[in-house]
Amino acid sequence: MGMNFTRAAFASLALAGLAVPAAASAQDTTTEARLRKAEAEIRALQRQVFPGGDGRYFEPQITAQQQQGGTTNAPSTTAVTDILARLDAMESQIARLTSQTEENTNAIAQLGTRLGALEVTSSAAASAAQATPAPISAATPTPAASRPSPTPAPAASRPAGPTAERLAAVQAIAKPKTDNAGDDEYSYGFRLWEAGFFPEAQQQLTMFVEKYPRHERISYGRNLLGRAYLDDGKAKDAAPWFLKNYQTDKQGARAPDSLLYLAEAMMAQKDTKRACIALAEFGETYPAVASGRLKSQYEGDRAKVKCT
Repeated sequence: MGMNFTRAAFASLALAGLAVPAAASAQDTTTEARLRKAEAEIRALQRQVFPGGDGRYFEPQITAQQQQGGTTNAPSTTAVTDILARLDAMESQIARLTSQTEENTNAIAQLGTRLGALEVTSSAAASAAQATPAPISAATPTPAASRPSPTPAPAASRPAGPTAERLAAVQAIAKPKTDNAGDDEYSYGFRLWEAGFFPEAQQQLTMFVEKYPRHERISYGRNLLGRAYLDDGKAKDAAPWFLKNYQTDKQGARAPDSLLYLAEAMMAQKDTKRACIALAEFGETYPAVASGRLKSQYEGDRAKVKCT
């Protein structure tokens, strides 16, 4: 039984030894065919990328030594080693082709950019040349007969300033100097208005209301500024100050006065509708003042217009 087992094992080993070379041979044949096909495709690709097909880019099919009938003394290699060497060569060629393709693509893109910029520059230069008139030579003056006669410039109109007498009268009005700077500014504006210097009062009171918007006399200041315009015959400029003084603080010391003077400013502008609205608002909002401190003015204003 031991002899039979030995013979059977030996036979199996023999069969295996015969099968391996056969399988390896078939595999080598398939691999060789694939390699030859890949190499042919690479050569075709080389001819497309590098036209000219000279020795700078293609390895010759037959070397000079082979043409002379010589033989190489390179050591023999196994089939696997030959395949690996050929695969390495193919990978190197593919890498070179890829690199060259990228370089060509970049060069073409840069060339297109430069051409586009050149076209834009040329177009701009042509447009500028067409728009720019030809310069007139300084050496050739225009004949006197063809030159238009100069037109005299109109004399600048200068507003008449205040007379010396007015300046002296304004300067004669003393400005108060106390510890309350805001009150001093308002009082000075009041004195100018009271003396009939309305433009000067307008300037002074405008400065006061802008510089001291929270002063205790701000209601007096806005109302008096409106009166300085109204008394100066500038009802249109007076109305906004009266309205602002009323709307900003309806409980202000001079808010009722401003609403009544607003009606008078509307009358001066022949705006009866708004004048009647202001009078009605005054009567409804300040009934005590309408029958007390400002009764005569209120009744006089109502008599001037016919309100429905």
